[in-house]
Amino acid sequence: MSAVAHEIRNLCGAVLVVHKNLSRVKELESNEDFKALGNLIQSLERVSALELGSAASQNGEVVELTSVLDEFRILIETAYHESKIEMEWDVQESLPLVWADRYGLIQVFLNLAKNSRRAMASTRVKELRIAAREEKGTVTIRFEDSGTGIAASENIFRPFQRGAESSGLGLYVSRAIMRSFGGELSYEPRSEGCCFAVVLPLGIAQEEVANA
Repeated sequence: MSAVAHEIRNLCGAVLVVHKNLSRVKELESNEDFKALGNLIQSLERVSALELGSAASQNGEVVELTSVLDEFRILIETAYHESKIEMEWDVQESLPLVWADRYGLIQVFLNLAKNSRRAMASTRVKELRIAAREEKGTVTIRFEDSGTGIAASENIFRPFQRGAESSGLGLYVSRAIMRSFGGELSYEPRSEGCCFAVVLPLGIAQEEVANA
């Protein structure tokens, strides 16, 4: 993980320079996509700085999940609409506060959405459903798509799989990020398509542990 974090920091440094230069352009001051890009850079920087081996209470904080999902929506909706992907958002009203790293969580969401987009590239039906619900003392966010699915799921969180289209680091790093603040990322089998579940502990309970 240290090597991955090092590469992320290098990329962030280069992108940050470009972003600061562009921030001088007055036309971009009120551009929502440009603001979202700045938040994404912060997300990557925070991910690279996460201490994945330390206690979950040290890496997390109380987070308002609804605002995170709103920011995530800004980041992806335009591009996914252009890819002819129909997006369905099913977010429970009045979600409780959760314990997470805000920027790490956004990075996990982006990784899962990117995987779904790639899986639906060759399918006739292109649907991505993102649902968030409180479940048994946690909050679960499910990413369910109509893509090609996963033939062999037993090693999906293992990086550098032989024959894979990519390095497989996305899911490996995403699960490591989730576990760094006490969350979990799991695969839920479906007869068609693919579903991943992001599980977050409730914020108040974890805050009490952190302050104990």
